Amino acid sequence: MRTNKVGLPPETVVYVGSTEGPVTIDVIDFTPASFTHKQVSARQCAAYLKKKSITWINVSGIHDVDIINIIGRDFKIHSLVLEDIAHTKQRPKIEDFGDYWYIVLRMLTPFNGEIITEQISLILGRGFVLSFQETAGDIFDPIRERIKESKGRIRHEGSDYLAYCLMDTIIDNYFVVLEMLGEQIEDIEQEITEQIKHKTLHKLHGLKKELIHLRKSVWPLREVTNSIIRSESTIIGKTARTFFRDVYDHTIQVMDTVETYRDTASGMVELYMSSVSNRMNEVMKVLTIIATIFIPLTFIVGIYGMNFRYMPELQWKLGYLLVWVVMIATAGAMFIFFKKKRWI
Repeated sequence: MRTNKVGLPPETVVYVGSTEGPVTIDVIDFTPASFTHKQVSARQCAAYLKKKSITWINVSGIHDVDIINIIGRDFKIHSLVLEDIAHTKQRPKIEDFGDYWYIVLRMLTPFNGEIITEQISLILGRGFVLSFQETAGDIFDPIRERIKESKGRIRHEGSDYLAYCLMDTIIDNYFVVLEMLGEQIEDIEQEITEQIKHKTLHKLHGLKKELIHLRKSVWPLREVTNSIIRSESTIIGKTARTFFRDVYDHTIQVMDTVETYRDTASGMVELYMSSVSNRMNEVMKVLTIIATIFIPLTFIVGIYGMNFRYMPELQWKLGYLLVWVVMIATAGAMFIFFKKKRWI
């Protein structure tokens, strides 16, 4: 809970979130000629600082703040960064601490028509990348496979390129989420045009909430990637900087798509309300026509429903039949008139 931090001094590492379970630390250490992948304890991570290889340490589970403190102490990470890592409600951002960069991203995963969001904290240093995620399981398996099989250039580049790969995978996965949202938009549009249902409006509101949440996750990424491209820090090499420009382009594409979907969702809300209004107008038109036809009929039977003793037509032998003929003729004439006017 966010309230757990109330009253505590700054730099106090307190977990803000709702995940539980065991914490696992995976280490992938590689050079162009070697590769190792194993699970270690928090105290064993410091040994990789002395190696000349590239090390990726991934911590799955951040509710155990002791592990965060141990890794932070060994890698000389600022206490404010450790505080932000344990706080899972961070806005995507980037901070330059000289010897390392701290990057916060939101990892989005589609699941059963919903979007599962998770905070990913990256610390990019010289020769290492630290990643902290809330729960086990992620979208980085293709990167692990590329490192293991030495596919592409990842084994021949530095930690900056590894950080690019992680960020690129996270942002590329946004397109999967957008594809799912696009299918939902098409389904809702079909429902609105074919048959209006009350649950359609609930779907629309749910879609707009997801788009707002997605926008909050994506919009700050433009600032993050732009800061990396424009930075003069030597942590990012010339090669990786070129690839980060591609990440920036993908971020802009995602932002444009999100804005398009938001406009489409707003338009569908207006379309839904118009469809409901038109349907109501059709119902009211039918009821009005029926009421209009019955007004003269009610007038006729009202006259002959009066209790006066002397009324000339009451003694007619065919008076009852004549009243029916007049009423049917009146209703028919009005119906034909409405048809010619195209009111029905």
